[in-house]
Amino acid sequence: MSDSDTNSDSDSDSFPNSMTERVILVGLPGAGKSTIGRQLARKRGLPFFDSDLVIEERLGETIRTFFAREGEAAFRDLEEQVIDELTLQGRCVLATGGGAVLRGRNRQNMRERGVVVHLHASPEQLMRRLRNDTKRPLLQVADPMARLQDLYKEREPLYKEVADFTFDACSSSPALLVSRVIMQLDLMCRSLLGSETG
Repeated sequence: MSDSDTNSDSDSDSFPNSMTERVILVGLPGAGKSTIGRQLARKRGLPFFDSDLVIEERLGETIRTFFAREGEAAFRDLEEQVIDELTLQGRCVLATGGGAVLRGRNRQNMRERGVVVHLHASPEQLMRRLRNDTKRPLLQVADPMARLQDLYKEREPLYKEVADFTFDACSSSPALLVSRVIMQLDLMCRSLLGSETG
């Protein structure tokens, strides 16, 4: 599912380099990828895609339902297809599922096709955000805190491997975090332009 709300901010066209026109957000469940991604896309006048929503739209059911019936491997296969398609889109902001980095092909496509922004949050911070969440299948367990800690240990090195930039997801408001991401993207863009003209 895409969100093509496009406010025409004065800086919305300041992504002249193709790499910085495709921004891919990664991070653990609850880090704010969809919230930040949607606001970033709106601010920059770019289409927004959420890979989990695209998957659910394609399935005609929730990920939780599919996950329970078909298992994680089947879900990851479908997710890999969707990530491949979405990372070939034109100018956009893409929020990925928390486990998208588990597949090597996904990591390669992210690195090669866009700028990857990692929204970092500790298990303790995420637990405060997700304690009442019933939609994420991997957290529907007896001890969700222990599960988050396991996910963090498993996935954090992969987020670091694929990320161009890492931001603390919990240290500021979404609006301020979006501003920081935009500032870093602009710096990267100017640096790339400088290397091309130099």
